Amino acid sequence: MAVPLDTALTDIRALLLDPALTRAVAAGRRRGRRPSVVRAELRPVTLKAGPRIQISTSDGNRPHTRNVAPGPEADAAVDALLAEPFGNWHVETTDATVQLRVTKSGEAQVHRSAAVRAAAAHDGHDREKEYLLDPGDPIFAEIGGSAAKRRQVDAFLRALAATLPDDLTGPLRVVDLGCGNAYLTFAAYRYLDQRGLAVELVGVDVREDQRQRNTAIAERLGWADRVRFVAGAILDAEVDPAPDLVLALHACDTATDEALARAVRWGARWVLAAPCCHHDIAAQLRSRPAPAPYELLTRQGILRERFADVLTDALRAGLLRSHGYRAEVVEFVDSRHTPRNLLIRARRTGVGGDEQRSDYRTLVDQWQVTPRLETLLDPAR
Repeated sequence: MAVPLDTALTDIRALLLDPALTRAVAAGRRRGRRPSVVRAELRPVTLKAGPRIQISTSDGNRPHTRNVAPGPEADAAVDALLAEPFGNWHVETTDATVQLRVTKSGEAQVHRSAAVRAAAAHDGHDREKEYLLDPGDPIFAEIGGSAAKRRQVDAFLRALAATLPDDLTGPLRVVDLGCGNAYLTFAAYRYLDQRGLAVELVGVDVREDQRQRNTAIAERLGWADRVRFVAGAILDAEVDPAPDLVLALHACDTATDEALARAVRWGARWVLAAPCCHHDIAAQLRSRPAPAPYELLTRQGILRERFADVLTDALRAGLLRSHGYRAEVVEFVDSRHTPRNLLIRARRTGVGGDEQRSDYRTLVDQWQVTPRLETLLDPAR
């Protein structure tokens, strides 16, 4: 529903000062204007001195938190935040959830729904536990995405959370290779920023129109100084300085190999890649007889395709180990949500010995295949 901005902000003010407030987040920016902070979050807290409203803001480099008392102090603090040209407000109370988005024309689009907690109790699920990022986060008004896509990305972020050390402080340089519409890029930035990390994130996609689209979204969110996009191929797109963390979600076929190879060349500390299709090895298996006694694995087309998936990712993990990474292949989301639900997760250790190379070479020679990742990392072979 479109309403005048002043009216919408008056309603938001009443909610922010209401004792029923549970949480509020302001982010993004209005067209042609930039807030003094990139994000603000409000929530009620109880201290020894009594109830307070905790206000946490971030200028993009470091967070700042203060607690204000109900009354004139809280009124002044809330009025100051409402005067900032934020593009989005998300407010939760015990009774309702209200989302406000300022349009390009300066009007307010307001959506009101039952509170997330109440709806969760009604359907028997705790939605706050279902998602790592709040489903009502203002970024989703900008980046869109289906419920299935959101679940995949949330599962990917959970794998990321399990990979990064709890005591990591940053700064953290991240690249998302083959980012497409940058759903993961923006969600990863939001998650890492909420962990208090100073993040610089680059999204790489071959299409210039995607770069322009994603850059415009970053600008609307007020993140353009920390989230940027380049158009180019995965293998040679300009990314400087080298990243600490490399992400790739469903890069098709050998694009996953290119992402892994680029990560190894950079010496990235962590790599998370969810492969998509596996045509390369499957085609090689079709063109030559299987080694005895494994012909039964490849005689039937459906079995050959599935075996090619397993063999491809096993060889990728083996190559990463031989190049100094601790690598594992895990299921990161239930197969009900996508059949491409495996994740290659790797952490650089600098240790890669002859045993890993020997096991890998034995398997490759037995099946007479040449993985694309091998030709990228060991072109002399």
